[in-house]
Amino acid sequence: MSWLGTAERIRTGRGPAADAAPDTGPAGVPGLLPGIPRQPGGGETVARAAAEAGPNALGAAARWRPWRLLPTPVGTPFTFGYAVLLVATSLFAEHADPGLVSDLLRGSSTDVAHLAQAPLVVLIASALWIAGGMTSGYALAFVFVLTALERRIGARAAVAVFFGGHVLATLATELPVAFSVAAGGLPESSLHRLDYGISFGVMTCTGALAGLLPAWPGRLLVAGVGYLALTDLFAYADPLSDWGHLLSLTLGVASWPLLRRWRTRRAAPAPLLGDLGHPALRGARMY
Repeated sequence: MSWLGTAERIRTGRGPAADAAPDTGPAGVPGLLPGIPRQPGGGETVARAAAEAGPNALGAAARWRPWRLLPTPVGTPFTFGYAVLLVATSLFAEHADPGLVSDLLRGSSTDVAHLAQAPLVVLIASALWIAGGMTSGYALAFVFVLTALERRIGARAAVAVFFGGHVLATLATELPVAFSVAAGGLPESSLHRLDYGISFGVMTCTGALAGLLPAWPGRLLVAGVGYLALTDLFAYADPLSDWGHLLSLTLGVASWPLLRRWRTRRAAPAPLLGDLGHPALRGARMY
């Protein structure tokens, strides 16, 4: 630097630090060092910068995307793959030989007789069919409910919720039938009752999803679906299945604390690797 430039700095009172631009961190946030995680004051600085950006920036990030209501191979692999399988079995049931379809459905039934012979096989096989076909209410609920649930808790937890409700509600409705037949309260024909479909799993996922939604939408979902289940039960057309639907919804509601903890743990940031993750260095000021 020439002596003229130095003299000009002395005259104006500007030092080298005054000419330099303020240090900014990632995304233009002042005071943060690039590439250094968990810096002191970083959370408050980012929050302040977001508040100064105004509501338009937040609105753009939280803009509603309707296509997320439908399953995708990457975003919701369990729901997408299962939906494809159900479409295939539904088309087969609609267009294949009626005698063959009837034999397959009876072989997949989770009645007492089949549960006593091959419980694991029929519990899985019964969930491969949709009672009422692809136009039934449970088929539509499967697509939207399981998509929303899997996006919130992941594929593994969604599988556990669906099949957990399917298995528990099936056993809870069929075992009393076995005891009643053994006690003479029901005829032996009740041991061969045709029972298959995805309704128990869908109802469990519906109850579970309600606990992950905001307060009022979640309560309205539980109240509306519970009202429909009670209406079917009072109609007394198929009391055993209707009790199973109400029980499945209750199982989903009972899973709220577990799913909320799972969701929180799943959304937590990954632990730091190397020396920066050492407890003694957390909160230490970086220079």
